[in-house]
Amino acid sequence: MQNTVIRTHDLTKSYGDVMALDHLTMEIPEHSIVGFLGPNGAGKSTTIKLLLGLIHPTEGRAEIFGKDIQSESLEIRQRTGYLAQRPRFYSNLTARETLRFVARFFYDDPGQIESRVDESLKIVNLASKADRPIQGFSGGELQRLGIAQAQINHPEMLILDEPAAALDPMGRADVLNIMKRLRQVTTIFYSTHILDDVQRVSDRVVILNNGRLVTQGPIEELLLGEGDAVYDVELSGQRETTLERIQQLPWVSRVLVTAVNSHTRWSIAVKDEAHARQHLLRVILEDGDVQIIHYGRKQYELEEVFMNLVGEGS
Repeated sequence: MQNTVIRTHDLTKSYGDVMALDHLTMEIPEHSIVGFLGPNGAGKSTTIKLLLGLIHPTEGRAEIFGKDIQSESLEIRQRTGYLAQRPRFYSNLTARETLRFVARFFYDDPGQIESRVDESLKIVNLASKADRPIQGFSGGELQRLGIAQAQINHPEMLILDEPAAALDPMGRADVLNIMKRLRQVTTIFYSTHILDDVQRVSDRVVILNNGRLVTQGPIEELLLGEGDAVYDVELSGQRETTLERIQQLPWVSRVLVTAVNSHTRWSIAVKDEAHARQHLLRVILEDGDVQIIHYGRKQYELEEVFMNLVGEGS
């Protein structure tokens, strides 16, 4: 079983009558990439500040690495890397000088500092630009430098605030590839509004709305949707007899029929997925005149799921 890196219980933060975070309970396992989602004002930034010990909770508690976020905050931060949404650098320094400056907070040995700086530059693909002043860096290069700085101390967890928000598609792809490589050595907990990126690289999601937890868990489970399982079938040939037989199956709740060019698509909702996995395809194929073009369990897009969940929680 995976160890739990972050565990919160009824974590709450209020400012007077404003409830910024309302009794958040979540668990984040190690070596996962977790997309932390929610509309503006959902409580994501408040949660990150609480986890980093930058503000204190009104109620509830949280642990990171089994350490209390209030009484053991310093130890947590020594084992955590953080990238702010808009990282700031001294523009006259080079990338190497920037990382060397940060590394001195964690290492005393000059050789170890230089080794770690070189390693970090390679991880984010900035080795060829290591000795250039960063005032000439692109937005994507600055963001990669920010990730290098955040992980200079070999952190057990990275907290990234909108790591790819202002980047073009190439810059976003670079950042996502770095995140996928880093998951081998750390846990990544990152907030973002780019749902497509979350679907591409994350294995878990946490969704907030109005300061409250909407859902959390593995992304593949979320994309399957709630309620009846749905199988999409695209086919051609004689179909009426087959359709009638499927509609009469006791474990089929409904069938939606739509035309797709010269073919037909059935969206078959089933109440018993075990029966569907075992029998549905065989039932369809019993008519020899039917040709199946596509068959599979429907998966939803994260944006569709997100909008449904946030809409329900508003």
